Amino acid sequence: MKLGVICDGISRDLSVALAVMDECELNFAELQFVGDKEVGDHSREEIASIKSMLDGHGKLVSCLSRHIFNGLTATNTPGDDLHTQHMDSLKRVIDMAKELKSPLVRIMTPKKEQILWGRNGAEQWNVAKGAWDATVALIAPAVDLARSENITLAVETGNGIMVNSNYTARRLIDELDAKSHLKVLWDPGNNCWCHELAYPDGYEIVQDGYIGHIHIKDLQVNTPHATLEIKPMGEGQLGDLFAPISNALKRDGYDGVISLESVYRPENGTFMDGFYECVEPFKSLFGNR
Repeated sequence: MKLGVICDGISRDLSVALAVMDECELNFAELQFVGDKEVGDHSREEIASIKSMLDGHGKLVSCLSRHIFNGLTATNTPGDDLHTQHMDSLKRVIDMAKELKSPLVRIMTPKKEQILWGRNGAEQWNVAKGAWDATVALIAPAVDLARSENITLAVETGNGIMVNSNYTARRLIDELDAKSHLKVLWDPGNNCWCHELAYPDGYEIVQDGYIGHIHIKDLQVNTPHATLEIKPMGEGQLGDLFAPISNALKRDGYDGVISLESVYRPENGTFMDGFYECVEPFKSLFGNR
C-alpha cells in the first residue's frame, strides 16, 4: 500500500515534515499548507523550492489539498464573485499540481444543508429545496476544468459540507457523469459524524473505482452533543474497522495513496507527540506487513 501523510499535520515547515517522513518511512507527501501559505498561493520561486525539497528527499506528491469551494452556500451561483474566486484558486492549484506532478487536486463542497431528499411529506416540509441541485451546478465548472486540463479532482467527504458521506460523494460524481475526472477523497472519520458506517456500508458504495485518495484518523463523535474527540489510532470508533478496510483495499487492488491525517494531540502533549503515537499503528494496519 502507498502510505503518506498530510505534511502540515507534522509541521508547516516542509523541511521538518520531510525529515520526519524519512525517519518513519512514509513516501507520499500530501500538501495543504506549506509555510504560511495554502497551496495555490505560492510563487513560482516557492514552488520550485518545494519541488527541490521533495526531490531531495525522494518524496512523491499524492494530492494538493486546498479548501476549494469550502465556505460557499446554496445561495451561491456559478460565476458569482465567491465562486469565481474559488475557480481562480483551483486553476492555480492545478498549475502547481502539474509542476509537482501531483495526480490529484482536492476540492470540497458548499456548506451543509441537513435534509436534501425526502418523501411522504418530508419533501414539502423538511427538505432544503434546491440545495443539492445548486451544489451540483457549482461543482460542474470544476469538473469541466479538470477535463480540459487532464487532471483528476478528489472531492472530500467532509464535516459541515454537502458531501459528507460516500453516498453523497458518489451521487455527485454520478450526476455529473464525472467518474474519470472526479474521485472520492474518502475520510471515514469525517463520515462518522453523519453516522455512515465505514465498513462495509461506506466502502461498498465507492469500491468500484470511485476512491481516489484516503485520509485516516481515529476519533469518537457525539453528534447530539455536537462534540468530537480525536483518538489515538485504534482507540476510537473506527478502531475495529481499520483492519477490515485495509484488507478490502488490498483485496480489491486499490492503488491510490492512504494519508495519515495527523490531528491527534494527547493531553499535555503536542501534535508531534500525537503523530509519533499514531504513525506505527497506521503503518501496521495499512502497510504491507
